Amino acid sequence: MTSSVPLRPFGKGLVWAPTGSEASAFDKMTIAEMGISERSLMECAGRSAAHVLQEMFPRGDVAVVLGSGNNGGDGLVLARTLQAWGRKTKLFIPGKFPRMSDLDHGWHLQIDETEFSFGNVSVIVDAILGTGVKGKPRQKQAEAIRAINHSGCPVFSLDIPSGLDGDTGRSLGAVVSADVTVAFGWPKLGSLLKEGRTKSGRLIATEIGFPPASQANFSAAIATPHWAMRTRPTRRDDSHKNTVGSLLLVAGQAGMAGAAVLSAKAALRGGLGQIRIVSDSSNRGIIQSTVPEAIFLASDYPEQITNAVDKSDAIAIGPGLGCSAENGRLLNLICGCPGDIPLVLDADGLNMATKGMGPTIEEWTSKREVLLTPHLGEMVRISGVTSHDIDSDRLGVTKSFAEATGATVLLKGLPSMVVPPKGIALLDSMGSSDLAAAGMGDLLTGFAGALLAQGLKPACAGALSLYMVGRAAVNTGLGPSLIPTDILPKLAEVWQEEGSGETDLDLPFVVFDQDVPR
Repeated sequence: MTSSVPLRPFGKGLVWAPTGSEASAFDKMTIAEMGISERSLMECAGRSAAHVLQEMFPRGDVAVVLGSGNNGGDGLVLARTLQAWGRKTKLFIPGKFPRMSDLDHGWHLQIDETEFSFGNVSVIVDAILGTGVKGKPRQKQAEAIRAINHSGCPVFSLDIPSGLDGDTGRSLGAVVSADVTVAFGWPKLGSLLKEGRTKSGRLIATEIGFPPASQANFSAAIATPHWAMRTRPTRRDDSHKNTVGSLLLVAGQAGMAGAAVLSAKAALRGGLGQIRIVSDSSNRGIIQSTVPEAIFLASDYPEQITNAVDKSDAIAIGPGLGCSAENGRLLNLICGCPGDIPLVLDADGLNMATKGMGPTIEEWTSKREVLLTPHLGEMVRISGVTSHDIDSDRLGVTKSFAEATGATVLLKGLPSMVVPPKGIALLDSMGSSDLAAAGMGDLLTGFAGALLAQGLKPACAGALSLYMVGRAAVNTGLGPSLIPTDILPKLAEVWQEEGSGETDLDLPFVVFDQDVPR
C-alpha cells in the first residue's frame, strides 16, 4: 500500500503563503514603488504558466476561459504563447474581454461563441477570477465554472481556482475544481486551507519577477523540505550528552504508560542527549524496560522532580497524564521552579490549565517560552471560541489566541499550523489523514520537546516536528494502516535527507510543487 501523500513536496527556501489580500497589496506595491509594470508581471505570469502547461499537457487543443480582470490578462498571454508555439487555443469569454486586450500581440485567437461547449480539448485553463475578487461569481461566471467542472477535461487554474476565497480557502459560491493550479509568486493561503486544499489539485508556484518579500508583507509561510533541512539542529564534533539537550517529560497516569513511552522514544529520535520521565510509579517497570535510555522519576517525589527541572533544558507535559488533583499539584510545583526553560504543553496539560487544576496558560507563559499543541477540541476548550468559528478562520483565531496568551500555538489539523505571538505562521507541508491515529500527538510532543531542549525556538520546534514526523510517516509507505510505532525507526532516515524536495518539472522558475490529494 502506498501513502496518500506525495513522496516529498518541493520548495526552494522559505516559501511564503500570502492571503489573497496580501498578494493583491504586494502586486500594487510592486507596480507603484518598484517601477515594474503590470503588463510585465502579466507577461511573466502567463508565459510561466504556459511552460508548465506544455510540460504537463503537451498535446491537443487548449480551451482558455478568460475573465475581464488581471487573471484574464494572464490567461490571454498563456493562450497567445501556446498558439505561437503551435498549439491550437480557443477562448471562451463569460463577460467582458480582458481590459488589456492587446496582450494578444496581434495573434488572431479563436473566440468560441458557444455557451461553454468546450468540445474535444486536452485541457481547460481557468483564468476567470483571481485572488483580489471578493464576493461570489456573477451569473455568467458561475455558468462558466459549472461548465468547466462538468466538462470531464483536466482543469488548469491560474493563481487560484476561480470562486475560491484566497484568504480563507472557502467557496464564495460556484468554484472551479482544478487538477492543477499554477500560483504566481507564491501559493496563496486559501489554496492550502479548507476547500482550497482539494479544489486546487496539484499546487505549483512560479517566480515571475516580484521583488523579495518579507514578514512585513506576508503573515504565513510553508515549512518546506529546504526550510526543514536548514532549520534542524546540528552537533559539533566534540558534543556529549550534556551539550545536546536534556528533556524532562511529564507523562502517563496509571495504565497509560504507552503514551509516555511513545513520547520518550520520539524525543530520543529527535537528537536528544538525555531524558528524564516523570510518571505514575506503577508505570516504572514498563517504562524502564521499553525505554532503557531514560531516567525514571515517580511523580510523588517532589524533591527529585525539582532537581530534575534544574538539570533540564526543556520540559514536555501532557501525554496520557490524566487530570487529577495530584497532577495539578505536580504541575504547580514544576511551574514554580526557578528558571525559564521552555515548555511543550499538550493533551491533559492543556486540559488542566483550563479546569483550574494547575497553572493557567498565562502562568506558564509568564516566565518561559511555551509551545501549545492542541487539536480542534482542545483549542475550543482553551480559547473559548466555537469550533465553527475556529474552522472558519483557523489562522486568524489562532493568531489572536497566541497574541493574547504569549504562547506559540501548534493547531493540529489539515494543514497543521504553528502560530507564534509575534512573527510568521508556519504551515505544515507533510501532514495527511494517514496520521489520524491515537498516539501520533505523543510522538509530536516528544519530538518538539527534544528540539526545544536543543535550542530551537517554539515556532521552529513545532513546525520542524510536524515536518519530520509527517515525512517519516510517508517513508513507511503504509498509508492508512500506519501506527505510531511504525514512524519511530523512520525518523533516522529523515535526519539524513537533503535538498529542496522533489518535482518532475524541469523548469528553473518553479519554486514550489505539492500534490495535495482530493
